[in-house]
Parts: sequence; structure tokens; C-alpha cells
Amino acid sequence: MTKPNPEVTPNTWSFLRDAMIKPTGFREYDARWKYPEEINLPGMTALGLGLGTQMRKRGIEPVIAVANDYRDYSLTIKNALILGLMQAGIQVKDIGPALSPMAYFAQFHLDVPAVAMVTASHNPNGWTGVKMGFERPLTHGPDEMSELRDIVLNGEGQTHPGGSYEFVDGVKEAYIDDLVGDFRISRPLKVVCATGNGTASAFAPEIFERMGVEVVPSHNQLDYTFPHYNPNPEAMEMLHDMSDTVKASGADMALGFDGDGDRCGVVDDEGEEIFADKVGVIMARDLAKIYPNATFVADVKSTGLFASDPELKARGVKADYWKTGHSHMKRRVKEINALAGFEKSGHYFLAEPIGRGYDCGMRVAVEICKLMDRNPDQSMSDLRKALPKTWSTPTMSPYAADIEKYDILDRLVAKLVAKSEAGETLAGRPIKEVVTVNGARVILDNGSWGLVRASSNTPNLVVVCESSESEEEMRAIFADIDAVIRTEPGVGDYDQTI
Repeated sequence: MTKPNPEVTPNTWSFLRDAMIKPTGFREYDARWKYPEEINLPGMTALGLGLGTQMRKRGIEPVIAVANDYRDYSLTIKNALILGLMQAGIQVKDIGPALSPMAYFAQFHLDVPAVAMVTASHNPNGWTGVKMGFERPLTHGPDEMSELRDIVLNGEGQTHPGGSYEFVDGVKEAYIDDLVGDFRISRPLKVVCATGNGTASAFAPEIFERMGVEVVPSHNQLDYTFPHYNPNPEAMEMLHDMSDTVKASGADMALGFDGDGDRCGVVDDEGEEIFADKVGVIMARDLAKIYPNATFVADVKSTGLFASDPELKARGVKADYWKTGHSHMKRRVKEINALAGFEKSGHYFLAEPIGRGYDCGMRVAVEICKLMDRNPDQSMSDLRKALPKTWSTPTMSPYAADIEKYDILDRLVAKLVAKSEAGETLAGRPIKEVVTVNGARVILDNGSWGLVRASSNTPNLVVVCESSESEEEMRAIFADIDAVIRTEPGVGDYDQTI
């Protein structure tokens, strides 16, 4: 295999012949590029050859489940990836269009070691990428991605005989059977099903109906142009639309899913948008009644309530705060034998005996319906109001170029640590500690906090703040964190703010 040439440009002879891959597409726990500006089809074939070479290098049985999301170009890209896998002598089991968690499920259902899911997740159209893994239910983390990057970019992919292709039907039906089983809701439950015209449109309404839930449709027609908005239940645009639909329909709640179905967003019966970390606390409270003394993992963007909530503490729950990112979280849940992991972005990792440890928005939807069934006298807003009150920002993402963002973050972390060591305050309060496991989480003496880290998927930093006292304090924390961020000229505008 020759080295890819990142200088190849679209609409040239070389573009149809030579592999073109921008190195920045290899991220911490998956791969994402703008297509065709940053990767071409020969480049995707080179990626497949590299992935197959990596499997053989690690002694993994040469069989892989492959799938694609519902975008108009994903099938073409998947076929190019498959060609490279077959060149590496890998037996490909193609399960067709799917959600990412359906592809993860296929590893178990088909008893294959590896998976490659062609998806740009919640990124807008124009992006593509691959989520991959060799050790179910785990996906590639930084070490595996770094190794794959070197194999591909250094032209170290090796051809091998024995490659084959098989289309495997029936996985979707088996996936839905696995999710729902014989569960039927015993209370009336009316749910807005919001899929933003993405891949989850082919799954979520059927899953709700099978449970006996009354469905209020919201953009459930498959349409890869995403005519209303990009399906991303962390974006306020989608959450506001879900809220409006709840209010108009009198639904008990809204559940919304991202482009590849591995995340779930929640709006309650009063139209209040509940950030996913707070939904995680609601779920943890319910699960702790069934599984006392459980361990729950939360990412560093998440609320401090996992550690401070009196009800969780009373049931012996242990909270473990870990690095943001689906691969980091999956690995941590497995490593410490946690019951579940919760990420503020809406990834939930429900392990045995509830799920299999991978992130699945559909599994979360089923478990939330079961939670409501176990609490027939309570609404979702009742469960929300029962939590200790905190004030949180949405996840905000100021622009920072991919090639600069980690250097910028290193300087910001150093500045925030120095601020703490100098005895300076944040939002007028003493700084208790700065946790640097993933960026800098600046924790104040009252448990309030502010976080800045680098996005692993997009050219952005990530900023989240939470106050245990007031909205005013939350805004003050953000203002002081932002003032430090603004010392870096390479940081641009926010995608949204408070």
C-alpha cells in the first residue's frame, strides 16, 4: 500500500485514483472527515485495508460486522471501506443500514469480534466517519486510533488472501427483539418520538409501539437532507422543537435521538428540557433501588449530583468521574464493573444485567419507559423536581482549529491551575481543586464548577458550568472561565451560549 496523499484535490485525475486522507480525521475514539474535501473513496479503501491490517496485527479473528447510517453517501463510503477490508483478507458481514448500537449488537448476535460502522454520528451532512472496535462492547480508544492512523498514513496496510463478503439480513428485527423482549407498558404513556428525519426514524416509532406506548410523531420520515434540523438531542434547536411538540400534544415526555441512534435526549411533560446528566441521576436513583451499592460512571461534563445527591448516597452508590468520550466511558464502565455510565452529551452505557455496556439510545428509551412504569404515580417532571436543584449551562463549543485546539487547551489548563495555586477566586468563591483528567474542571468550595476541554470530534473547545446555588452564580462561573479562554486568540465564537 502506498502512502495516502493529503494534497489530492476533488475533480482531478488523482482524486479518482489515489488515496487522499487528511490526518486530522483520526480522532481520539473514532474517525471523522468532511467528504469529499478531507477523504476520497480510495482513501476510505485505504482505511479499510489499514483496519484489516490492524486486526491481523493484533491476532484478531478476521471477521467483521459492517453497517452504515442513513445518509445519501454512506452506502458508497461503506462499499469503499469494505473493498479495503476484503483486500486485507477480512470476511465482511454487511448488515446494511443501521444504527451504531445495532452494529454493536451485531457483534454479539453474529458472534464476530470486530465492527465498523460508517457514520458521522450527529455531525451535519457533509461529514462522514467510522466507529470501530475489536473487543465487544468496546470501541477504539486513543491507543488503537493512534496505531490505525500510523498504519494508514505510513502506507503499512498489507493485502492478504481470504477476504469475502456476505450480506446478513434480519439483524434489525433481532436487535428490536433484544431491546423490548416481552415488556409491555402497564400505565398509559404518551411519548413524542423525535428523530430529526435521521436513521432512528426506522427504529424508534416501532420500538415504542411494540411496548404499548402511544407515539406522537416528530420528524419520523427518513430524509437524509435533514429538512428541519440536524438530529442532535444536545442541540437546543432540537430540544426546543421537542418541547413545543410536548406542549402542543399533551404528551408525558419527549425522547429524541441523534443521527446514528446512540444518544437520547429527554423533555418532560411540562416541556422542560432535562440535560442528559440529570436524566442520568433520575435513572441512577431508580436503578439504585433495584441494585443498591452500584457504581455509576459520569463524564467530567456531568453534574456533581452523582457524588452529592443524598438519595444516591443513602443507597450506597459510588460515583466515578471519568474522561468524556464514548470509548473512554465504555472502557471505564467495563474496567470497574459499573452498572452504568452517563455522559452529558446523551450517551448512556447500561451494562449487565440491563444492557451490554455499549451506548444505545434505543436501550435508554426502553429503560426510561420501564422507569415510568415502575413509578406509575409520578410524571417525568415530578422526578426532575425531586432532584436537588442546580443550574447548568448547555454544552457550549467555541471554535478552535483541530491542529491548534490541544495546544490551546494545554495553555488554558495551565492558566486555570495557576489561578488556583495563586489563591485567586472564580465567580467570587475560593477554588477547591482543579481536576485535570480531561481538560480542567474547576471545582469551587461549594461544589459548583466550570469545565473547559477539547472536543474529540469537531474543531472546538467544550465549555460547561454548573452552580449548586443560583443561575447568577452559574453565569458568573461562565464569565470568569470565558475570560480565561479569551486570552487565547485562536479561540473563535461559540455555537451557542447562555
